[in-house]
Amino acid sequence: MNFIKKLIYPIAALLIIILGIYGYNFYQKYVNENKVLKQIIERLEAESRIAEVLVTDVHFDEESNRKFTTIKFLEYDSTGKPMVPEYFTFSGNVIQFQSLVIRFDDINIRNKDKLKGKSAYIFWKVFMLDGPNTQEFEITPVNKVPQGYQIVSVQSDYEKKLWQKFWKYALNPDKARRIGIKNAQIEAPGTMFVPGTIYTIKIEHDGGIRIDALPLPEILKGETIPKSN
Repeated sequence: MNFIKKLIYPIAALLIIILGIYGYNFYQKYVNENKVLKQIIERLEAESRIAEVLVTDVHFDEESNRKFTTIKFLEYDSTGKPMVPEYFTFSGNVIQFQSLVIRFDDINIRNKDKLKGKSAYIFWKVFMLDGPNTQEFEITPVNKVPQGYQIVSVQSDYEKKLWQKFWKYALNPDKARRIGIKNAQIEAPGTMFVPGTIYTIKIEHDGGIRIDALPLPEILKGETIPKSN
């Protein structure tokens, strides 16, 4: 009997230690996930301006008998800071931006109520329809965290999983509706891109994306702007 009692105490102590370690790890996981979720929610505020586009070159290719248009695509991150610009060249100038837009209502994650009323978007591709000569360029790879929303200071599988859900729901509206997401869809706003005009891509607070066009200020016309040091 004494032997059993002596055996019980170490086992109980070991169980307490194991439970303590498990509880601490669970708590840390909870804290870290909520920290990540909080930062993601902050990045899901619907901005009014999300990207700008400018025609930087137009030239005629005699061999193909086509006029080529190069655009500069400058996306802004969730804090409004410009990201690294990208350049795309098309054999035409009627160009569309394929985007995924999702308006959160209930995504079945912790503190889900905080996501209500938020809109998130991803620039997926930029393309020009031309039958067999259709051109497209990828902006954000499928299932990846878009750079404009990425939390640079934290490496988290939880963040990746949340954005994988975004892709799943945005590409499958039926699944999205089943869990209460208000709206999830693919949008492809486009226009004719011409020199001398600045195009601003905006997201409405109800989740829709549109392209506004305004002429460049007169002071910029004909000028080559040097890069700042």
